[in-house]
Amino acid sequence: MEKICRNVCLGGVVLSSFILVATLFGVLRPAMADTAQDAQQLVEKARIAFEAFVADKDMGPPLKTLLKKGRGVLIYPQVLKGAFVFGVSGGSGVFLAYDAKAMTWSGPTFYTIGEVSFGLQAGGQASEVVLVAMTDRGMTALLTTSAKLGADVGIALGPVGAGAEAATANLSADIISYSRSKGLYAGISLEGAVVGTRGSLNKAYYGKEVSPTDILLRRTVSNAQAGSLLSAVKTAAGK
Repeated sequence: MEKICRNVCLGGVVLSSFILVATLFGVLRPAMADTAQDAQQLVEKARIAFEAFVADKDMGPPLKTLLKKGRGVLIYPQVLKGAFVFGVSGGSGVFLAYDAKAMTWSGPTFYTIGEVSFGLQAGGQASEVVLVAMTDRGMTALLTTSAKLGADVGIALGPVGAGAEAATANLSADIISYSRSKGLYAGISLEGAVVGTRGSLNKAYYGKEVSPTDILLRRTVSNAQAGSLLSAVKTAAGK
């Protein structure tokens, strides 16, 4: 009798454990799917924002000139002033890199930006930001877990307007930044902003744990859904 009871109790524990695992698996699968969907939406928003920068008559020409020489581009479709997005003040974006040897763009990998100091504003609380990595130092800093702009790596505002293309020749910063607020040049100061990776989105987008180096330099993973963004950047950079 005692043996039967023991077996029944043990069976109950096993069944309960199985139900618990199945329940957790059922909860985690939709959560993972939602995160992957969030990642793809961010990629699409980044493409739209990037194309708006390129089409801008004041910023488009110098931005394309910089991209021809650039090593990578980090696109934030929305940076919010004084708001908390995914636990940080700022926003989320995507980073793509250019491999000169393979002559190809790779990515995206996902990033945050926080502690942004907003300077001269042209109206609005939300801004779009594009950062172009021009040097090896700029790329190395962005590939780390987090980097403080202006401290760990040099940053400068990109030239705009008449003569902007010619002015790009005199820029020597590791990273050049452009920003827009409601379609206007916003002049956001990114000095002191902290750029960091978003491992959860990288994992959801590529289906496994991967680092920015795996995605951008080793190119061990890819996602066909990034095709439109990669194509837009390739077209703008002309390489």
